[in-house]
Amino acid sequence: MGKKKRPRGWPTPPEPLPATVVDNHAHFPVLDDDGGPVADDDVALPPGEAPLSMTAQLERAARAGVARVITVGCDVPSLAGSVALAHAHPEVAAALAIHPNEAPLHAGVREIAPDGLDPAVRAHHRLSLDEAIAQVADLARDDRVVAVGESGLDLFRTGEQGRAHQVRAFRAHIALAKELGKPLQIHDRDAHADVVATLLADGAPERTVFHCFSGDVDLARTCAEHGWYASFAGPVTFKANDVLRAALRALPPELVLVETDAPYLTPHPHRGQPNAPYVMPLTVRTIAEQLGRPLADTCALLTANTDAVYGTW
Repeated sequence: MGKKKRPRGWPTPPEPLPATVVDNHAHFPVLDDDGGPVADDDVALPPGEAPLSMTAQLERAARAGVARVITVGCDVPSLAGSVALAHAHPEVAAALAIHPNEAPLHAGVREIAPDGLDPAVRAHHRLSLDEAIAQVADLARDDRVVAVGESGLDLFRTGEQGRAHQVRAFRAHIALAKELGKPLQIHDRDAHADVVATLLADGAPERTVFHCFSGDVDLARTCAEHGWYASFAGPVTFKANDVLRAALRALPPELVLVETDAPYLTPHPHRGQPNAPYVMPLTVRTIAEQLGRPLADTCALLTANTDAVYGTW
């Protein structure tokens, strides 16, 4: 028998949550109108499957119990548009930064990464890294921008030539978050020790969040020691991720957040399908199980934690 094919369309809506929560990290595309696709090219919809407009996404999220969303613009083309989305939709706020995998390209570095991929160079990479970060700094002053991020280090996608530029960008974003008094969302992939070392050397912002936390119990204990938040996405639901679930249990509950990272990291059992905020109840239920808390109590906890980091909007 051949391998069973995974479905490719939008996931079936899960059972709604008993109380509302906030998706503190998603990637909505920058659109000229309200009818563009939300799915990413990497999670393309099957033939005949209609894309979801921004309004439809937010309506589905609300029905599921996801009341608000932070959309993250992390390359130059998405910065201003992410702010515009936040102004157009009351449920949406924005976070802005230059992604660590973008930083080397702005610095003129193009190298085959450890994962074997050759990064695509686009027109916006003609801007220097300093110019790109300056755009972030200018737009991040907007009241609808509630965080600086995602910024950090990614040693899975960047080789030795690009590493220094990632560090330079990370340090600039740390400084910007502290200057603006806004939280920092960290991208940390295969770089736990280096990320922690940079935060300790430069002084972490008062509110620091490890977006899509991917560490173990040791990193969880480091976060607890310094009061850094850990935001969990779909991977915490994957059957093989016992180490990640152990890290979740090791954290003080008041430092736990939840996110989708949509359209990526769709929770079980919908891996391979496009992710969206309305799917987040699956992740919230896993968090509740691991914390040993009732679901409604977990929703209240996650919302209170999110508001403590980002405020309300």
